[in-house]
Amino acid sequence: MSAFRTLRVAMVATLFAAAAAHAGEPSLPPEQSQLLSSISAAAMRGHLSFLASDALEGRGTPSRGLDIAAEYIASQFRAAGLEPLGDDGYFQTADWRKIAPKREIAKYADAPAPLLVRNVVGLLRGSDPELAKTYVLVTAHYDHVGIREGKGDDPIYNGANDDGSGTVSVIELARAFAAQKQRPKRSIVFMTVFGEEHGLVGSRYYGKHPLVPVADTVADINLEQIGRTDDSEGPQVRAAAITGADYSEVGDVLRKAGESTGIRITRHPVNSDRYFGASDNQALADLGVPAHTISVAYEFPDYHGPADTWDKIDYDNMAAIDRTVALAILTIANDPQAPRWNAANPKAAKYVEAARVLQAGKQEAK
Repeated sequence: MSAFRTLRVAMVATLFAAAAAHAGEPSLPPEQSQLLSSISAAAMRGHLSFLASDALEGRGTPSRGLDIAAEYIASQFRAAGLEPLGDDGYFQTADWRKIAPKREIAKYADAPAPLLVRNVVGLLRGSDPELAKTYVLVTAHYDHVGIREGKGDDPIYNGANDDGSGTVSVIELARAFAAQKQRPKRSIVFMTVFGEEHGLVGSRYYGKHPLVPVADTVADINLEQIGRTDDSEGPQVRAAAITGADYSEVGDVLRKAGESTGIRITRHPVNSDRYFGASDNQALADLGVPAHTISVAYEFPDYHGPADTWDKIDYDNMAAIDRTVALAILTIANDPQAPRWNAANPKAAKYVEAARVLQAGKQEAK
């Protein structure tokens, strides 16, 4: 980090702490304040104005635009100093012809072999000799629905909020954590996945082919649709909802982090449970890992439409949400006690059992 940037981050950290104190929010320790203040709304605007531009043609899976996005994300992980974790540098590769939904496989029968799609994965290794062997995942899907001809004047569905917002958040969180002098005790895996719009294909592929041991993965926080505040139920400013909010202790960690950053982390009375299985946290949850998705707007005017563009994102609000997520990640990464599923909630029963089987298998393997 340059001397100028170090000074700027320190100044912002001081202002951040002062602003929090003025607002009546609890003051944070210097190392937490510095991490949070280094998260830049302007940087995310720059990333998203490219990733959600017409040049990437909606990032359909598979597509040229998706490939360009993967290379761009990998370049940002490389610049941040993350370790590559894939089978091909920062890429976990798969042949789309073999893993596409059955209804789509016929489209690619004549495609060249293989038709590669890629999860983009980087590792920030932890600082504690033992806890560094355990992992917190931070995820988002970087694909969207691509080009749809015959549905209006604009055939490119840019997917700025869904889920460019989550993608640039993962990039920025990776950069912010990697820039800190003191690393968290646990290791953190930053990953963006392909094929969510086709049925969570990329995250399910990771679940079947994990790059770090699932039994040593303590949590996954997935980010989706966190850039738009114009929710169909009314403006959502300095607030976010978590799916399966009372299914595990991850929800408690996020709520407590929100208390420190002035962000309301809520349980939507319907959508928090309805959408638990509709995003990329599901693949990890099915394996027994406490995994949840955080969102600002579940439904917004341009959902899956060509008008979901980068200029409609509330970048300052998105940065505030990401600071809350960063504090939650840091808390989980530094706590020797891993988050647990809520055994008292019947809706979490299958995940409690999956976790029991997972840990039993780990003990048998020793």
